[in-house]
Amino acid sequence: MSSVVVQKLARLPLSTYPSRTLSRFFSIGSGSNNSVVAERAELTRVPTLVEGCDYEHWFVVMEAPKGYPLRDEIVDTYIKTLAMALGSEEAAKKSIYSVSTKYYYAFGCKVPEDLTFKLKSLPNVKWVLPDSYLVHGDNSYGGEPFLDGKAVQYDDKYHSDWIRVQNDDESKENSSKK
Repeated sequence: MSSVVVQKLARLPLSTYPSRTLSRFFSIGSGSNNSVVAERAELTRVPTLVEGCDYEHWFVVMEAPKGYPLRDEIVDTYIKTLAMALGSEEAAKKSIYSVSTKYYYAFGCKVPEDLTFKLKSLPNVKWVLPDSYLVHGDNSYGGEPFLDGKAVQYDDKYHSDWIRVQNDDESKENSSKK
């Protein structure tokens, strides 16, 4: 899911979603959620929030790192986090398809839907959301592509949607102050 979509979803009032839906995708605090198994039995698939969701691609939003780690250290944290759910770093590297290390801290991965319950209970995971193509069929998830176990060289073009939304929000904010 692109950062634009996450921002739009984040602006919706929580009452928009049934509580079961929220508990499914959002971690309660940071760390483990002991009620995951009990909740899992009650969950039902909600209608797709955004066109392009396939419930195979997931957007994992992480807590901001402490201090000022290097980009590679942030990406390594994503790999290690996913490896806790998948069982190996090699499997995690194959599963991750995008990372974000500058404007927000998140990664995209392709995993079975039932693994999202385990993912959301891991340390420093804030949210696990269905990821969707920004434009249906375009494979444009946003963030920096992660290919062959490595993040491609950073370029702002991978975050152009996020930057545009931020600039639009600042423009609206400045015009409302006038």
